Amino acid sequence: MLPCHSFALAVVRSLIPASSPSLTICCYHATSTAISQSEFRLRKTMDRLAGNARLMIVSDLDHTMVDHHDPENLSLLRFNALWEASYRTSSLLVFSTGRSPTLYKELRKEKPMLTPDITIMSVGTEITYGNSMVPDDGWVQFLNQKWDRNIVAEETSKFPELKLQSETEQRPHKVSFYVQKDKAQDVMNSLSIRLKERGLDAKIIYSGGMDLDILPQGAGKGQALAYLHKKFIDAGKLPENTLVCGDSGNDAELFSIPGVHGVMVSNAQEELLQWHAANAKDNHKIIHASERCASGIIQAIHHFNLGPGTSPRDVGNFLEPKADNFDASHEVVKFYLFYERWRRAEIENSEAYLTSLKSFPSGVLIDPSGTEKRLHDCMSSLKSCYGDRQGKNFRVWVDQVLPEQVGSDLWRVVFKKCEQSGGERQCCISTALLSSDKVGAQKGFTWLHVHQTWLEGAAPNPPKAWLL
Repeated sequence: MLPCHSFALAVVRSLIPASSPSLTICCYHATSTAISQSEFRLRKTMDRLAGNARLMIVSDLDHTMVDHHDPENLSLLRFNALWEASYRTSSLLVFSTGRSPTLYKELRKEKPMLTPDITIMSVGTEITYGNSMVPDDGWVQFLNQKWDRNIVAEETSKFPELKLQSETEQRPHKVSFYVQKDKAQDVMNSLSIRLKERGLDAKIIYSGGMDLDILPQGAGKGQALAYLHKKFIDAGKLPENTLVCGDSGNDAELFSIPGVHGVMVSNAQEELLQWHAANAKDNHKIIHASERCASGIIQAIHHFNLGPGTSPRDVGNFLEPKADNFDASHEVVKFYLFYERWRRAEIENSEAYLTSLKSFPSGVLIDPSGTEKRLHDCMSSLKSCYGDRQGKNFRVWVDQVLPEQVGSDLWRVVFKKCEQSGGERQCCISTALLSSDKVGAQKGFTWLHVHQTWLEGAAPNPPKAWLL
C-alpha cells in the first residue's frame, strides 16, 4: 500500500479539474499594459524554466526535423520521445522554417510534430511565441525599416525567369519566387544591383535548388536567432547551449551565430555543404551528421555532450527501471510508448509487462467523451488489445509533458496525447496524478487518476472507442 493513498484521494478533485485542463505555456492578461503581448509571452516562456535553459534547439523543419522520405516518421518520433522525456521541462524548442504560417500549420496536421516554445517562419521574417503563436511586435517594427514591397514587386517583374510562388508564401516581409538552378546566380546578381539602385536594403536567399526569397536586409533565420539571443541576454536568461540544425542554403545563417553548436544533417543539400566548406570548415562546433534528419539531431546532442542522447524509443526493455530515468516526464513517455508497442505487437505478449503497470485500484479515468471508468479496469483491458493495431501504421506520441510536484511523492502531469492509425488522428489533453514509490532498490510510479478532454478540432467523428 502507498503511504499517500488517503492524501491522494483527498486532493484529487482539486488537482484534476472537471473542466478541460489547459496546456497553454504562456498566457496574456489585459492588465499587462506595460509590455507588449509578445514580450509577456516570452517572459512567461522563460519563467517556466527553473533557470537558464539547459539547451535551446533551433531546427529547420523540412528535411531536417521532418524526413519526408520516412513514411513511418520514425526519426521524428525518436526525437519527440527524447525531448519530452528529458528536455521539455528544462530546455527550449524553436522551429525555424521557410514555410509561411499557412504551410507550417498544414505540416503540423500531416506529421507527428511537437509544439515548440518559439516558432520562426517565412525564412526568419516572422517570430511567434507559445501555443497561440503570438507575433513579436518588436521584430515586425525592426523589419519595417528600409523595406518596401512595392519596389520589390516592380523590379522582380522585369525578370521573366522568376515565377511567383503561391499567395500563401507571400508575406509582409518576404516575396518568394521559383527560379531554375542554372539561372539563379545571374538573376540574383542583377536583381541585387537594381534593388540597391532603388535604395532598398534587401537580402536575396536561394535555397532548395529552386526557391528564391527576397527579404529585408535585417531578416533571415540567423538574424532572427541573434535577435532572440539578445532578448535572452537582456533578461539574464541566455541558454547554456544552443544547437542549430539545418539542411539547405537558407539555414546557413544559423551556423554563423557566435558560440552555437551546429549540425548539418546527413542529407544536407550541396549548397549548404559548399557554404560550410567556404566559411566554417575549421569550426569544430559544426558537424555533418552521418544520420538523416531528426536522427542526425539526436546524433549531434550525443556528439557535443549536450545532455541525454538516448531516445526512449531506442530502449527495448520496459521492465528494467533505471535510476537516471526516474521522473514523471519519462514515466508518461515510457507508458504510452509501451501502449503503442503492445497494440502493434512489437513486444512480447507477457504477463510480466501487464503486472508491471501500476494503477491505484480506486483510481478513475475520465475519457475525452466524459465517460468515467476504473483506471485499474482500463489497465487490465490492455490484455485483450494485444496486436489489435498490428500492420495499421498505429503510432502514439505525447507533447508538452509538464510535471508539477504537488506532494512529497505526488506528481500532477499535464500533457497532450495523440494516436494515429492510418490517416486518422485523435488527440486529447490529459491531466494525470502519479505517485512515486520505492520498494527496496525498485523505483516506480503508480497512476492514480487520469482526466482527458479532446483537443480542439481533434475529436473523432463519428466517436470511436477510446482505451487510454
